[in-house]
Amino acid sequence: MYVQKLTPTLNGRHISKFLPLLRKPRQLFSATASSPQFSSYGLGNWNEEIDFNILFDSSTKTSFAKCLHALLMVSGKIQSIFISTRLVNLYAHLGDVSLARCTFDQIPQKDVYIWNSMISSYVRNDHFHEAIDCFYQLLLASEIRPDFYTFPPVLKACGNLVDGRKIHCWAFKLCFQWNVFVASSLIHMYSRFGLSGVARSLFDDMPYRDMGSWNAMISGLIQNGNAAKALNVLDEMRLEGIKMDFVTVVSILPVCAQLGDISSAMLIHLYVIKHGLESDLFVSNALINVYAKFGNLGSARKVFQQMFITDVVSWNSIIAAYEQNDDPVTAHGFFVKMQLNGFQHDLFTLVSLASIVAQSRDCKNGRSIHGFITRRGWLMEDVIIGNAVVDMYAKLGLLDSAHKVFEIIPVKDVISWNTLITGYAQNGLASEAIEVFEMMKDCKEIIPTQGTWVGILPAYAHVGALQQGMRIHGLVIKTNLLLDVFVGTCLIDMYAKCGRLVDAKSLFHQVPQESCVPWNAIIYCHGIHGHADKALKLFGEMLQEGVKPDHVTFVLLLSACSHSGLVDEGKWCFHLMQEYGIKPSLKHYGCMVDLLGRAGYLEMAHDFIKDMPLQPDASIWGALLGASRIHGNIELGKFASDRLFEVDSQNVGYYVLLSNIYANVGKWEGVNEVRSLARERGLKKTPGWSSIEVNHKVDVFYTGNQSHPKCREIYDELRVLTAKMKNLGYVPDFSFVLQDVEEDEKEHILTSHSERLAIAFGIISTPPKSPIQIFKNLRVCGDCHNATKFISRITQREIVVRDSNRFHHFKDGICSCGDYW
Repeated sequence: MYVQKLTPTLNGRHISKFLPLLRKPRQLFSATASSPQFSSYGLGNWNEEIDFNILFDSSTKTSFAKCLHALLMVSGKIQSIFISTRLVNLYAHLGDVSLARCTFDQIPQKDVYIWNSMISSYVRNDHFHEAIDCFYQLLLASEIRPDFYTFPPVLKACGNLVDGRKIHCWAFKLCFQWNVFVASSLIHMYSRFGLSGVARSLFDDMPYRDMGSWNAMISGLIQNGNAAKALNVLDEMRLEGIKMDFVTVVSILPVCAQLGDISSAMLIHLYVIKHGLESDLFVSNALINVYAKFGNLGSARKVFQQMFITDVVSWNSIIAAYEQNDDPVTAHGFFVKMQLNGFQHDLFTLVSLASIVAQSRDCKNGRSIHGFITRRGWLMEDVIIGNAVVDMYAKLGLLDSAHKVFEIIPVKDVISWNTLITGYAQNGLASEAIEVFEMMKDCKEIIPTQGTWVGILPAYAHVGALQQGMRIHGLVIKTNLLLDVFVGTCLIDMYAKCGRLVDAKSLFHQVPQESCVPWNAIIYCHGIHGHADKALKLFGEMLQEGVKPDHVTFVLLLSACSHSGLVDEGKWCFHLMQEYGIKPSLKHYGCMVDLLGRAGYLEMAHDFIKDMPLQPDASIWGALLGASRIHGNIELGKFASDRLFEVDSQNVGYYVLLSNIYANVGKWEGVNEVRSLARERGLKKTPGWSSIEVNHKVDVFYTGNQSHPKCREIYDELRVLTAKMKNLGYVPDFSFVLQDVEEDEKEHILTSHSERLAIAFGIISTPPKSPIQIFKNLRVCGDCHNATKFISRITQREIVVRDSNRFHHFKDGICSCGDYW
C-alpha cells in the first residue's frame, strides 16, 4: 500500500530533479511484473550505477525525498537499516515528522540506532510528547535497550518532572548515569525544572567532567537566577585547569552585566582575545550586548567593527545597544547601514526600531512601523512585537492607539498588561492605569510580576490611594519581592506621596542599598516634604557608604534645595556633580533657574540662562515664567512666555501662568488677550480638583462643586470656619481670584476652591482632632494656603495637602513649607 502511495511521484516534473544524476536513462519497471523488476536492457546493473549519496544530498524538499523513497523501495535499498535510518533523518530534517514515522514503522527489524533517530527526529521538530511516547515504546521492545545516545534527546523532551525522574531511573538502572553526555543532560533537565540543587549534586558526584558538563552546570545556575554561584563554578573550573570555550563565554558574559561587574567582563574579553575566540560570531554578539548593558558604547562599537562576519543578530545587538542607551540617532544610522549591507530585518530589529521612533518623538514613522508590521501579519503572530508597538505608542503619548493595539493582540501575556499599565501611569493617567490593572486581575491565567508592581504603584501614588497601595505592599511580601530594589523603591515613593514619610523611611532601611536607586527615592521623599536639610544629610550618608550618585541624584537635590530656598547649598550641588564627571543636562539647568527664581534672584536666573551651553527648552523658560509670577515681574514673565510659545505652544499651563501674572496686577486686557490666544489654538485649562479618602472611598471635588451628596453641610461648615478665621485676623486675598468680578463674588469664589471643599468634607466626616489628608492636581492657591493654616489652628487638626509640587503639613496654624513654595 505504501509503495502504491509513493511510486506515482516518479512521474511528472519531480523525477526530472534526479535525471541528471543518473548515468543513463532507464525504464524502471517491467510491464508484466507483479513486483518491482528490472527489464532485460542491461538494467540488472542499474543499482550499481546510482549514487544514492548524491540523491540524499540533493533532496532539499519533501517531494524530492518522496521520489528518493520510491526509488529506494523499487531498488530494494530500503531493506538496509542504514538507508532506512538515513531516510527517517532526511524526513525529519525537512520537517515532515509524520513521513519519518511512517518510514520508521515500515522497518521490520529495528535496532537502537533507528529508535534513537526517531526520538531525535521528534525532538528536533519540537514534538516532545511524541518523543517521550516513542521512548516508552522502545522500553516495551524487550529485545532492545536504550544506549547512552538515547537519553540526551529524550531528557530534553521532558515536559514534566515526573517523566524526568522516570528517565533518570532508567539511566541509573542501565548504568548510564555517569556517562558525560547523559549526566550533562540530567543537569540541564533538573535545572530547567528549577532544581538547581539536585543538578549541583549530580555535577559534584560525576567521576569525570568534560567541557559540556561544566557549561551545563554554569548555564543551569544562571537559568535559575544564581548568578554568583555560576561565577563560583567558573572559578572551580579554572582551578581544575579547564579552559573556557565559546559556550562558557556566551553564558557567563550576561552574568557580569547582571551583577554590574564590568571588571570581570573586561577580563573575559581579554581571555577571548588571548585564546582566539573573538572570531566566533556568538562570542562577539555577547560582547556587544554586555558592553551595551554597562553603557560602554565605544567598546561595543569597536567589537562590532572588528567582526569578520556579522549576521542579523550582530546588527540587532549594535542597534539595541544605542537604542537602550538613549541614542536613537546613532541606532537609526546602524539600521540604515544594516539595510545597505543587504541584511533583512526581523522581529527583534523592529522591536528596537519601535523604541527608536518613540525616543525620537516621531509619530509619523511610528505609524509607518505599525502599518508595516500589520501588513505582514506579525502583530497577530508574535506577542513580543505587539507589546513593542503598545510601548511605542505609550511613549509617544498616543494612549488611544496603544489601547487599540493592546485589544488586537490575540494572546496577551503579563508583559502586554504591564506595558499598558505603565504607559497610562507614565502619561499621568493614573485612573486608567488602575482600571487596566483591575481588568488584569480578572484574567486568572495572568500572574503579576515585578513589572506589574513597578507599573501600578506609581499610579496609586499619583491619586493618593494609600489603602490600595498597602494591599499591593502585602502582595509584594507574599511574592517575596520586597527585597527587589525597583519594587522596594516604588513602595518608598508610594508611601511618601501618600503622606506617610515615616513608613517610607522604614522601608528604605529594608531594601538593598548598594545602588543609588533607593537613595534617590528617599532623597526625593524628603525633598517633596520640604525637608531639604535632611535630604542633604542623606546624600552625605550615601557618599559615606560608597554609593556613587548619578544624574538623577543631583536633579533631586537641586529640586529639594529649590523647594526650601537653599540657594548656596543648591549652587554647591551643581558644582559638585561636575566633580563626579556628570555633565549638567537641561533638567539640572531647569532646577537651577527655578532655585534662583523662587528665591527672588530673577535677573541672576535670566543671566544663568544666557550663559547656558545648551539651547534652553520649555522647562527652562517655564521655570523663569513661574518665578516671574511668584514675584509679579510682568516684563520678565512676558519675555519668558514669548520664548515658551516658540518652543512649546501647546502647553496650556504656560498660558495660565501668564494670564495669572496679568490678573494679579489687575491687567484684565492682558488676561483676555492670553485667554483668547489659548482658545484660538484649541487649548483648554486643566480643571483644578482635590481628593480625599474617607472610609476607604475617594471623593473628588472641583471648584464650585454643587453635586456632592453633602454639599449643603460642606458649605455650612465653610461659612462657620470663615467667620472664625476672620475673628482670628484672616483677610481674603482677592489677588488669587483671576476673574474681574465684584468683591463679594470674589470671596465666594475663594471659599468654593476645591481644596477648601475637600477639607470641609473631611472635617464633617471624621472624628474631631483627627488628621486630614487631601490631594490637589494643581499648585495650591495662596489664599487657600493661608486659610488652611487658620483652619488647622481652629480645628486642632493636622492637615496634610499634597499639590502638584510638594507636601504641605499644616499644624497649629503653621505650615511645614514656611510659606515658601
